Amino acid sequence: MEGTKIKVPVRKKARIEIIPLIDVIFFLLATFVLFTLSLNALKSVPVDLPVAAPPPPPGTPPPDIATIQVSGDGAIFWNKELIDMGEVEPRIANYKRQTDDPRILIAGDERARFGVTVQVLDIIRKSGIAKFSVETRTRPTGK
Repeated sequence: MEGTKIKVPVRKKARIEIIPLIDVIFFLLATFVLFTLSLNALKSVPVDLPVAAPPPPPGTPPPDIATIQVSGDGAIFWNKELIDMGEVEPRIANYKRQTDDPRILIAGDERARFGVTVQVLDIIRKSGIAKFSVETRTRPTGK
């Protein structure tokens, strides 16, 4: 007896069709273009922006600012005048009484000690003067 042969169909490989993919891409592109063309132009309000003024040229501080300079050997200068640490507090108090808007600039030479500068800052803080600045550039001693 001969066996019956069963035919098994050969499976076809799946493949990606590129033509429908191109059609979808063109449809999306056309939709995007039509959407962007239908947008209304944005309306804006004109605004005048401020212009920054140039900073003042570096140099000597205004005359109404008191300058305290601390040097490397612990010497303290009040407006270029050599004073002792004990004279700092009375001078600050006198300056505060005589000036409507007291402002102090603290400077130092290249070897100034941090501890003495902190003591001067503490005296200024205790006197109640809120406007003080620390100069970030060094200057020659006593200048």
